[in-house]
Amino acid sequence: MAVLLSLAAALAYGLSDFVGGIASRRTSAWPVAFVGTVAALAGAVVLVLVTPGVPTTVHLWWGALAGVGSGAGGAFLYRGLAAGRMGVVAPISAVGAALLPVCVGVATGERPALLVWLGIAAAVPGIWLVSREPGAGDLAAGILDGVLAGLGFGLLFAAMGQVPEEAGFAPLAVAQAVAVVGVALTATTLGGRWVPWHRSQAWGAVAGLLASAAAVAFLLATQTGLLTVASVVTSLYPAITIALAAVVLRERIHGPQGLGLLLCGVAVGLVAAG
Repeated sequence: MAVLLSLAAALAYGLSDFVGGIASRRTSAWPVAFVGTVAALAGAVVLVLVTPGVPTTVHLWWGALAGVGSGAGGAFLYRGLAAGRMGVVAPISAVGAALLPVCVGVATGERPALLVWLGIAAAVPGIWLVSREPGAGDLAAGILDGVLAGLGFGLLFAAMGQVPEEAGFAPLAVAQAVAVVGVALTATTLGGRWVPWHRSQAWGAVAGLLASAAAVAFLLATQTGLLTVASVVTSLYPAITIALAAVVLRERIHGPQGLGLLLCGVAVGLVAAG
């Protein structure tokens, strides 16, 4: 069940990035991201109102920490985009988002089976190859932003993985609220316009609701299985985005990306078998 929920999270994150990416191409990334985080917050609030849960102060702080990670990860990811280094920052951040929660899981006592470790070993290069764009430029120029973005997204996964089932979805709502503030502050700091001004930016709401569904699936996955498994499988979401771009937009899948997709498939199979 944990693997299925993690796959659902990866699918929803991949769809979210695909929809948000198309909307950003037509207008600007910041208002789309802001609308998306507001929609994700609204979805989380609805879940809090209709589902039971008794969160403690500690649980809410975990949610806030997850929101900080989400905001920081997005900030450095966008800084890489603004500097023209997205093809370098994206793969580094995606690998970091997978590895940091694995380290946290092992440090807190998780001991995955051998097949799961083999799946992780296949997933890391798979994520890198899928996310890396051909002709992405100087690798060294984007390392810092990529590492910091990966630490941010890894913190998001690791912190949400500490929220138990009895806490309900209030910590998730706190995380989304912090992320809304983070997007606005980051855009302002980088000189971007984050207030929506065009109706096409409303597609950010679709991306945000998909991201909220992904966060719910990930949270449930960590509550029914290992954080190590949930984080690695969920971090395969770039493969979903690339596959959608190939099918819907007829974008070409380059050789390394194809190999990355294959490795991601192998990783899922090994983790599920383990």
